[in-house]
Amino acid sequence: MTIHAATAAAVPPPAASAFAADVTAALSQQPKKLSPKYFYDEAGSQLFEQITQLPEYYPTRTELGILRARGKDICSIIPPDAALVEFGAGATTKVRLLLEQCSFGAYVPVDISGDFLAAQAEELRRDFPDLDVQPVNADFTAAFDLPADVRAMPKVGFFPGSTLGNFEPHEACAFLRSARAILGKGALMLIGIDLEKDEQVLHAAYNDAAGVTGAFNKNVLARINRELGGDFDLGAFVHRAIYNKERHRIEMHLIAKKPQTVHVLGRSFAFRAGESIHTESSYKYSMERFAALARGAGWEPKSSWTDAEEQFSVHALVATG
Repeated sequence: MTIHAATAAAVPPPAASAFAADVTAALSQQPKKLSPKYFYDEAGSQLFEQITQLPEYYPTRTELGILRARGKDICSIIPPDAALVEFGAGATTKVRLLLEQCSFGAYVPVDISGDFLAAQAEELRRDFPDLDVQPVNADFTAAFDLPADVRAMPKVGFFPGSTLGNFEPHEACAFLRSARAILGKGALMLIGIDLEKDEQVLHAAYNDAAGVTGAFNKNVLARINRELGGDFDLGAFVHRAIYNKERHRIEMHLIAKKPQTVHVLGRSFAFRAGESIHTESSYKYSMERFAALARGAGWEPKSSWTDAEEQFSVHALVATG
């Protein structure tokens, strides 16, 4: 989990919005599939922060452990007074570990949830008064402009949380190429990657006992109701996460519990009992497969760190070519 893409507050009138176009196209296809980038309105961002604190959800605490334990090693390869550019910034828990241990000339959080981004940036300004914090409200999966006064600075990209796993492999390559173009040749990228592991661990992480992941998954339907005038009955869908072993990925689905017709923007969408809306994939990598992916996208692996149980990894990449 997960991807940030377009701010709820910035969504234009429904008939003209990318959100509206994507939703109606996604619900018209077979099988139905919604982009996980639309999870992250304000409610979705808050639910995801709850997920990160669940006992079953290992990625956040494991990655935080790596950043704490290996902070000095990471800081040793960061250029002095670099601009730290975080793709899909969200909450500041992880970036604070870098800001506390390393010296940066500026911090540029890039995120789609505009109100959430502004609030987090303001908190960072209070806690790091000497740090130049310049938030960018944008879709980090597409090209965006860096603030003018950081463009000449050395760049360090930061993409924690195994978010890259939410992309199909060809989309992951496209994102890494886009990030390379934004940051420039010679830039450094710090990226979190979830590793292949026992299926029972994965199942528990995405089907938590408290039902928070289910609420997070269903929030995309609630967002369609709020912003696009939909009439989804959230109680008529059930959250399900399964591991697709052949494709090395967790798949999140919303399963229709009964035959039903849903209306969005004046259009009707029929569901059969048991029909799925595929809302997210979360790919798990081996160290070798991720290194190959990175090289194919113009990044040379420089260093990598894992936890003792090798559940999660943090990689340092250098933009080449």
